[in-house]
Amino acid sequence: MTAVLIAVAALLALAAVFGAVLGFASEKFKVEGDPIVEQIDSLLPQTQCGQCGHPGCRPYAEAIAEGEDHNRCPPGGQDTVVSLSELLGREELTLDNEGAEDANVAKVAYIREDECIGCTKCIQACPVDAIVGAAKLMHTVIVDECTGCDLCVEPCPVDCIDMLEVKPTLQTWGWHRPAGIGERPDSRIEVVNL
Repeated sequence: MTAVLIAVAALLALAAVFGAVLGFASEKFKVEGDPIVEQIDSLLPQTQCGQCGHPGCRPYAEAIAEGEDHNRCPPGGQDTVVSLSELLGREELTLDNEGAEDANVAKVAYIREDECIGCTKCIQACPVDAIVGAAKLMHTVIVDECTGCDLCVEPCPVDCIDMLEVKPTLQTWGWHRPAGIGERPDSRIEVVNL
């Protein structure tokens, strides 16, 4: 009888140890949210501009993961649409820019400082805090922080903010991806010996 009690006690002790290990592992290796949402969100430009119809990039990433079209991010441009298509294994769509012909052109806000009255409405509208200034003093845009979302243009009461195209520099210029990258070469190509 004591051998049976010892065996039962040993099994209970093993069950407690394995239960503790599984409980620890479930907390240590817990996955927060959907990992695809994290990957989608990392490809979006994080302007939080709302031009996609969602209040920010994270809610749009969640909507894309649930099946919404992945082509509604004008600040990200067609490059973001291509990246999302590759990640999701979906067909490549054209950018839905609501008629904005220049949605793929990188832009930055520019405040004509001599016309600025210092109302701070542009500062309040900027989702990335790229505008600096104080009340009743001129404001200016930190070019490296501006995402070109143009949310600061409309609230300006004196219309002194322009969206200017960012000209490529040696630091920002890059080759465009040639057509056909990643495709198999045509097996019918003849090799000509010279």
